[in-house]
Amino acid sequence: MKKYLILLTSMMFSIGIWAQLQDPVHFEVRQKRISDAELKVVFSAKIDAGWHVYGTDIADGGPTKAELTIETQEGLEPKGTLKATGQVHRAMDDLFGVEVSYMEGNASFEQDFQITGQAYKVSGYLTYGACNDRSCLPPTDIEFSFTGEGAKQAAKENEKVAEAVVESPELQETECVADTVLEDSVAMDNSLVAKLWTPVIRELQTYDSLASGTKSSTASLLTVFLLGLLGGLAALVTPCVWPIIPMTVSFFLKRNKDFRGRGIRDAITYGLSIVVIYVALGLLVTLLFGASALNSMSTNAVFNIFFFLLLLAFGASFLGGFDIQLPSSWGNAVNRKAGSTSGLLSIFLMAFTLALVSFSCTGPIIGFLLVEVSTSGGIVAPTVGMLGFAIALALPFTLFALFPSWLKAVPKSGNWMNRIKVSLGFIELAFSLKFLSVADLAYGWHILDREVFLSLWIVLFALWGAYLIGWIRFPHDEDEYDEQGEVVVNRRTSVIRFFLSVLCFAFAIYMVPGLWGAPCKAISAFAPPLSTQDFKLGTQETKAAFRDYEEGMIYASENHKPVLLDFTGYGCVNCRKMEAAVWSDSKVSDIINGDYVLISLYVDDKTPLPEKEIVSENGQQRTLRTVGDKWSYLQRMKFGANAQPFYVLVDNEGRPLAKSYSYDENVSAYVHWLRQGLSNYNEK
Repeated sequence: MKKYLILLTSMMFSIGIWAQLQDPVHFEVRQKRISDAELKVVFSAKIDAGWHVYGTDIADGGPTKAELTIETQEGLEPKGTLKATGQVHRAMDDLFGVEVSYMEGNASFEQDFQITGQAYKVSGYLTYGACNDRSCLPPTDIEFSFTGEGAKQAAKENEKVAEAVVESPELQETECVADTVLEDSVAMDNSLVAKLWTPVIRELQTYDSLASGTKSSTASLLTVFLLGLLGGLAALVTPCVWPIIPMTVSFFLKRNKDFRGRGIRDAITYGLSIVVIYVALGLLVTLLFGASALNSMSTNAVFNIFFFLLLLAFGASFLGGFDIQLPSSWGNAVNRKAGSTSGLLSIFLMAFTLALVSFSCTGPIIGFLLVEVSTSGGIVAPTVGMLGFAIALALPFTLFALFPSWLKAVPKSGNWMNRIKVSLGFIELAFSLKFLSVADLAYGWHILDREVFLSLWIVLFALWGAYLIGWIRFPHDEDEYDEQGEVVVNRRTSVIRFFLSVLCFAFAIYMVPGLWGAPCKAISAFAPPLSTQDFKLGTQETKAAFRDYEEGMIYASENHKPVLLDFTGYGCVNCRKMEAAVWSDSKVSDIINGDYVLISLYVDDKTPLPEKEIVSENGQQRTLRTVGDKWSYLQRMKFGANAQPFYVLVDNEGRPLAKSYSYDENVSAYVHWLRQGLSNYNEK
């Protein structure tokens, strides 16, 4: 039994490390003979969904571009420079202020060579950068080494494709271990050096699992369920559903008036049928798209444009522009089938008829719900969301069947339901802009920068308040008539509408300072990042005290302060977003500047090390050529992660004080994380 527990623990630990170490790009290298005197070195890559690899033509100061470094060159000469030969996309990156090129799905780079000797030998490495919407990999080297004959063996060489040699001959001649990195550190006590570089993956994994394990997953699904429940309650009080409730319940009770228990059974079956129908819809979405497609939706610009147009159409429909309806023949056919059958099947078909005839009201809500939970990337989320929606929609049919006297207290349908429908239209329009913003950022159109987004939201919520107060009306709003049949304009406003309109106007005013750079934290998850805004009155600045690991740790130890390790990169887009949206907040900057020693370690720092260093990692030798290579190795070896941004709170011996933190622009969560680390440090 003990052996199985040890095995299970080891497997869970390994899975935790794998989750941190990301490997979304898979390269293959080969040489290709073009003629007796020419050859190509071809780098081909498969890229996981949601990730992209940057091209070769990116200006200085931008993200990590693809570059080729030749270390050994005998009997041949390069022709031209490295070329990106895959399907290259181009976009303007507002954070760096340069145009970037990138490839998704597949990437391909080629370097031409002219053979000048009877034999040739070439070796070197390709450096590339990769990012997704939440993190970036450090600059990664793909090494190659090829040899061959010149014109004498050209015929033979044309028939084969040599695979890349993983290790350069130079690496085999050098014997060195990871301790070489430590020997180059600043002069420190050897025992302290050992502690600073000792891996703490297991300790960090313990913090991470406690903070974001099953509880977090459960909380996320609970949020999706509650969102679905809220959508179902909203659909319940629309003109397509509300009037059907008393008619349907009365039908069941009258049909079985001599057997009230059977009427209750039929109503309960009717409610369960509604749940089955909508949950099946959630399962269908999951099966059609699958986990990988749902994950890619959140970053795919085409999908986000489609979702924007879909929600825009739904919003216009709710405002009264037009009705979205399924063909009436569908509902009639199902209704006839329900009438010609008996038993549980007829009740199920009646529930299916409800789903069809109420589509003009429930469709936009279901569409918004599925769009929102699908782009969150969870494979179970659509089903859980539909479960919440269906329960809210089915519950009244069951409750009124159990307690028929409640039907007398049900308010009659009227213009109040249309106001709810119009209000949902305003919500759909507001959230549609969120998806357009994602596409705008992806393509670099700059048509929906932060101030434009806020301006539209301010107008939408102000108009919503004006509608609730009665200042504007839409096509489906009913007129009131006097005894002579003349239209009477009712200027009276109910207390509920008054308070709701106050909330709408207050929220619109709350967003106004955001036009001048205020953080507006309540909408930070929806609005474009602060970096897209042209005008900002002023932001709090947070600067790293050190860019060297050992030097910063010495200072922290001497001053008895905890350390915030910031694994970042000059070309890391999401690192800049975190600095602009989170570090600029006064609460965050005050804690970092006052209570921590901030050490920023740039994994793409091209400063050469005094000497190349060979380290042993996972049974293979790796060459550390630059300062960035050293910090990237530190992140992998000590913390078991390789994506940026990556933040770790450590004590003066390099041991973690809290879970790691990645890309998340939630300022409150970041402040809580910093305070938790500070509290744990003070308790030691």
